Amino acid sequence: MSRQPRYQQVAQALRERLSDYQAGDYLPSEAVLAESFAVNRHTLRRAVDELIAEGRVLRRKGRGTCVLPQPIVYPLHASSAYSSTLGEMGFHSRAVLLAKRERPAQPDEARDLHLKDEEPVLEFETLRYLEEQPISVIKHCFASRNHALVQSYTGGSMREHLAQQGVPLKRMATLIGARSPSSRTALQLMMPRHTPVLSIRTLSSGPDGAPFEISRSLTRADRFKYHVISGEHHDE
Repeated sequence: MSRQPRYQQVAQALRERLSDYQAGDYLPSEAVLAESFAVNRHTLRRAVDELIAEGRVLRRKGRGTCVLPQPIVYPLHASSAYSSTLGEMGFHSRAVLLAKRERPAQPDEARDLHLKDEEPVLEFETLRYLEEQPISVIKHCFASRNHALVQSYTGGSMREHLAQQGVPLKRMATLIGARSPSSRTALQLMMPRHTPVLSIRTLSSGPDGAPFEISRSLTRADRFKYHVISGEHHDE
């Protein structure tokens, strides 16, 4: 059996050491780390490169190697709501209303929301924060005929707001993709443009089973992962 290369052994030891650091902390210098592992600088650098490729650390010129926050694994099922689910996981989150407007429906919205003739949609754009850091931009779209149920929304969890109006939502379908953020989105999420965002489109139904909401979110892929859970035992 072949022996594991020394740089991979060092990389594994570094992974284990990362649990002693907080996101934003800096590792000791490469010279100090090389000495502690009894390896040369080249071997140590290859080991650190492994962690960089995994998204665990980032080498910053003139400052050193910074420990990065690890993505949160969010359980996505039919009845999950961001605020309550993240709260149960021990995280503080909030959503700020950026804008709301009435606009013409796009073809897919007219089809999925069963809009009548040229019925417009109501769109609410929100910015969600996690531990006071921007994590996602979300656009919630509704048929204008449901204006009375959504007009009083001013921020916070849209799902919880609608549940208080007697309209609990249930996910019918979710489409997950990835793309580069626009300049505006990168600015909103305080992220570099070369870092991808997760694109999530969700169609949700109301209590009668009819389509009620389309939400489109752009979420920092370096901070969030989705665990898709299927099965009726998760419904409420």
